[in-house]
Amino acid sequence: QLSESGGGLVQAGGSLRLSCAASGPPFSSYVMGWFRQAPGKERNFVAAISWGGDSSDYADSVKGRFTISRDNTKNTAYLQMNSLKPEDTAVYYCTASRIFGVRTANGYDSWGQGTQVTVSS
Repeated sequence: QLSESGGGLVQAGGSLRLSCAASGPPFSSYVMGWFRQAPGKERNFVAAISWGGDSSDYADSVKGRFTISRDNTKNTAYLQMNSLKPEDTAVYYCTASRIFGVRTANGYDSWGQGTQVTVSS
């Protein structure tokens, strides 16, 4: 079970940090990822981090601005979002997979309920 928090309203250029708390199977056995979905659009890959946190993958649109991390002792994954833009506005979902390198939603097994991020111009 995954539960996101940390969303909110922020001005362009600002920062937010999303958290994803996990319960259930061993957290360290899962790749953790973040996707986002804007109104009327598909759910798109944002970032993923490997089981131990030594590898990460980012969508081109967020590379250099967002950082994914995890703390396996706390069963929590994070998404630090800096230099936010209005086009980052979306519902952000935390997700888990057994495989690293997957960028499609159907490659992930579990999903949180989502947290809204709104960036004003």
